[in-house]
Amino acid sequence: FQRYGTPKQCKPEHKPFAEAFKRDCSCAFLESYVRLLSVLPAGGFLPDRIINLALQYLTTALTGSNTYKMMRPLLDDIVFQIAFPQLCHNAADQELWDTDPNEVVRKGYDIIEEMYSPRTAAVNFIVELCRCRSKENLPKVMGFMMQIFARCAEATRANGPAATPHPELGAALHAIGSLQDKLKSTTGYKEQIEPMLMAHVAPCFASPFPHVRAKACWCAGVYAEIEFQNPANFLALFGGVVAALKDDQLPVKVDATTALGSFVEAAEDIEQLKPILPQLLDEFFKLMNEVESEDLVFTLETIVEKFGEDIAPYALGLAQNLAAAFWKLTNSQDDKDDDDMNGALACVGCLRAIATILESISTLPHLYGQIEPTLMPILRKMLTQEGYDVYEEILEICSYITYYSPTVTPAMWELWPIMFDALESWGIQYFENVLVPLDNYISRGTEHFLAAPRYRDDVLRLCGTVILANEFPEPECIPAPKLMECVLQNCRGRVDDVVPGYLAVALERLPRCKGKYLKDLLIQVVANCLYYDAPLTLRTLEKNGKTNDALSAWFAMLSARTPNGKRKHHKREHDKKVCALGLTALLRAPAEAMPPAVAQGLGSITSVLVALLDDLKTQMTERKEMEENGYRGHGFWGGGDTDDEGEYVDEDLGDGGDDDPEDEKEPLDEEALRALAMKARKFGQFDPRGGDDDDDDDETRVEDDPVVAAERAWNEAQKTPEIPSPMSMHYALDLIEGPPEEAAARASIAKQIFAAASRTPWRSIRNLRVNGVAIDDDDVPALSGGDEGAGWDFVESAAGGTSPAFLELDFFGPDVFERLKIEPHQMRFTKGDEE
Repeated sequence: FQRYGTPKQCKPEHKPFAEAFKRDCSCAFLESYVRLLSVLPAGGFLPDRIINLALQYLTTALTGSNTYKMMRPLLDDIVFQIAFPQLCHNAADQELWDTDPNEVVRKGYDIIEEMYSPRTAAVNFIVELCRCRSKENLPKVMGFMMQIFARCAEATRANGPAATPHPELGAALHAIGSLQDKLKSTTGYKEQIEPMLMAHVAPCFASPFPHVRAKACWCAGVYAEIEFQNPANFLALFGGVVAALKDDQLPVKVDATTALGSFVEAAEDIEQLKPILPQLLDEFFKLMNEVESEDLVFTLETIVEKFGEDIAPYALGLAQNLAAAFWKLTNSQDDKDDDDMNGALACVGCLRAIATILESISTLPHLYGQIEPTLMPILRKMLTQEGYDVYEEILEICSYITYYSPTVTPAMWELWPIMFDALESWGIQYFENVLVPLDNYISRGTEHFLAAPRYRDDVLRLCGTVILANEFPEPECIPAPKLMECVLQNCRGRVDDVVPGYLAVALERLPRCKGKYLKDLLIQVVANCLYYDAPLTLRTLEKNGKTNDALSAWFAMLSARTPNGKRKHHKREHDKKVCALGLTALLRAPAEAMPPAVAQGLGSITSVLVALLDDLKTQMTERKEMEENGYRGHGFWGGGDTDDEGEYVDEDLGDGGDDDPEDEKEPLDEEALRALAMKARKFGQFDPRGGDDDDDDDETRVEDDPVVAAERAWNEAQKTPEIPSPMSMHYALDLIEGPPEEAAARASIAKQIFAAASRTPWRSIRNLRVNGVAIDDDDVPALSGGDEGAGWDFVESAAGGTSPAFLELDFFGPDVFERLKIEPHQMRFTKGDEE
């Protein structure tokens, strides 16, 4: 019926059968099911599974026009005589409550149990009826529930709480809570939710019947998020839930715990909740020793997130209790023959709550040393194949400890070989997750990493195996070049022995790459090696005959554009930064280390660098604007995106994405790009971790800012005879900003440009602007073959007889012919329609 009951939604080949089923069968089966269920009001018996399946059929029949038409006259009997009684607390429920309250809790939160429960099928029928046939049925259902509430209240007033018809009262609370989505969104009902809660739900917290108290907690919890007109009502319901945490009945306490999470999440001002935090946590610790419930863990996670740093005094106790609960859940799973889905979810919930605690104390690093011994046995065991089901959560915990602890302790270093053993034997699919703690080990425990050669050997062996082996798909290879980058950037000048191996691995795989993202990362290994030590890298490439292959592939990728002008490669900010640092290191390499082919193309390298930095500036500006508008990207460890051709680009862990920890160490402020004249006058300089008072030892050096590095390379290039000076490009020179010596240096560059213009047989200066005022090209002296100082004299004249404050111009020097691949007589300038 669910698959073929609506012919319009069926595949064409199934449509004839669906039409026949709807016409000939659907109503016949409906009649049969109603006849079966009709024995229940008179006290007849049906097995629970039969009731469940029959009510499922009736629920599906609500959406069919023919079946609903047939069922419509019978709805009152079906709803109030068949479905609603299934929600009532019965003798079997009470017996189970009295003999095995833990089983009551398990059945109440067991997803599998709900699939076979007649109670779940009955409430689903009522909810679906009020959802899809609400106009005529929602008023009747709500009226019926209000009658029950009124009858129960009257019985209580007349004969005391013990006389309350509690089975019906519990069923009404169940129905009202289950209808939450419809009531919250329906005009005429959503306005009455708050009065209804105070009039009918709040009194039930004091009911002498435990199952009613439990249902009151649950019902209050599902409505905790509504906007209360009277804040006192919110606090009254919240107080009832908190009081229920001390109930002497276990199921009541568990339902109160679940509801508590909703109230804590909905609370706008947690200041009024802080005084009861110790009490809440104390009750949680007691409950965790009594019952296994993932909902308990999820509520605890909510409390930790909501209270943040206020949880710090209790962090150790929380971690110890969660660790104990995890071991208890793990051991109970080992004792069971079948898969325990709830137990597995609860194990994951414990670890997630621990991770949340570790995140909440990130500003109190001394606490990590206190918590680490409690977690170490879990980490040691679950980083092996025994922890396959919770491996990602375990790695998240490792990531927090290695990132926020004052130091990476010797005990944490003992986990390094366990992680590598997992990656090399069974867990390569987790390489991306393992990359995060490995990055932290190397960046925050650099001295320990360098002290033992086996750590470097582990990295090279793993990366070589993953990158060069054919059995690994490309997405699983992506973390390998990121790990090599981490070593090169954090150990500059101290791991010369790994450079040849990294270059060999990257360049061997490069020609076989199909995906652009992996190709980008592999060529960035070359860029990182140049940044690490350009002379060493160039010698290694020359020795192996790979210089031309590597640089040609790199420059081809840097030059590749889509039809709309976007880059095909190196799209992320981080990619552009790495490439820019590699290019500037190449420009700054000593002349004696420069292969002839590279030396001859330095002009082109500078041009590529300028374009790259221009794109980087634009991208950073766009990101800043997005962040100011509230867009925060993909979270702490990154996310992903697709490129212009639909290929997935994984902006993920460690050194990878724009949101990774390395990039977070370098937020931007405004710093002028001065000597390297470009269209963009302002670029960002990076401040470690974004904090003004951060004094970590692993601060990013100023050379790590690609803009600063490019500026230094340019300054050095002015003194290098192999590089034509000045280069053909767009210049924007601020001649007064900054220290006097820097302003003087920029003025010297400007004078060199006009001196060079006098040595060219063509009009080499175009689009001149002096102090922001555009000068017509025809008004600028040709300068060709003239006095080298004539051009500067003209500039000062245009500035009113004094030195200009700002110059902007395009210079076309002799190097332009090689870069544009043209002959001098082919150069033409277009202005308007005149060529």
